[in-house]
Amino acid sequence: MSREITTRHRVEYAAFRALRGVLRFLPAPLALGLGEALGWFAGVVVRIRRRVVDDNLALAFPDRDPSWRNRVARASYRHLGREAASQFRVGRRAREWALEATEVEGIEFLQAPVAQGRGAVMVTGHLGSWEMGGAGLAVRGLPMEPVAQSQANPLFDADLTATREAMGLTLIRRGDASREVIRSLRRGRVPGLVADQNARKAPLFVDFFGVPAATHRGPALFALRTGAPLVVGACLRISRHPQRYRIVLEEVSVPTSGDLDDDVRRLTEAWVAALERWVRVAPEQYFWQHKRWKTRPPETPGGLEG
Repeated sequence: MSREITTRHRVEYAAFRALRGVLRFLPAPLALGLGEALGWFAGVVVRIRRRVVDDNLALAFPDRDPSWRNRVARASYRHLGREAASQFRVGRRAREWALEATEVEGIEFLQAPVAQGRGAVMVTGHLGSWEMGGAGLAVRGLPMEPVAQSQANPLFDADLTATREAMGLTLIRRGDASREVIRSLRRGRVPGLVADQNARKAPLFVDFFGVPAATHRGPALFALRTGAPLVVGACLRISRHPQRYRIVLEEVSVPTSGDLDDDVRRLTEAWVAALERWVRVAPEQYFWQHKRWKTRPPETPGGLEG
């Protein structure tokens, strides 16, 4: 562990371990209910990033009644709290839990290219449980290598990495992604990218809910440069008690023209449209707390602000 560990890191990590201990001790319904309550408190009472959530929902669903958007906003906070509690509870039975709690539709879209030794680019968004999605595929024998951001607290980062590895995942650090994703594909593996956050550097503006959103070029670029298929995935919670998830996969492709920039744009538009369809299925399970439309097209007033 190369980063310096400070007193603050140790205190934060001790608090995390204490909360995790409580959540693991409590019966699952009570622990998950506590997570939901904490999420509700954050969104309704403390109103953490609530203006961002309300603004995002107004952009995405301008035709829906404000009361509907308010219900979705509150539900999204409860969902985040529940999923955080669920992840905190993951322990020694991580692989068994990931297998019994998930069902998969479209797994052949990953199995076939892996069997052929060419791998596949897996792209998803902050929808449902992206952590459970990767784990549910890994425990079924797929060589999943998700791109992950290092956490600010090195103790928490090491703990989270160990949990992910216990579920069968091999991590690619975000700073190494441009090189390691290509290597992963050449080894016939499945690099996974959660790619729906605001892209500050060299963004590609494509419509997300009809609004131009600064989007990462990486998923499309990796697929087109290597010839690997691009597969969009979503992992949605389908049951509360017992907690169960449905992972859905679909391959997205466009006819190539020989113009790489144009092909990247069209393939990006295609996977973003596929993700949007799944967000519309369960908007309360989407991470509206992120400033998805923060960076604006250069032709708009104040465009390209990060």
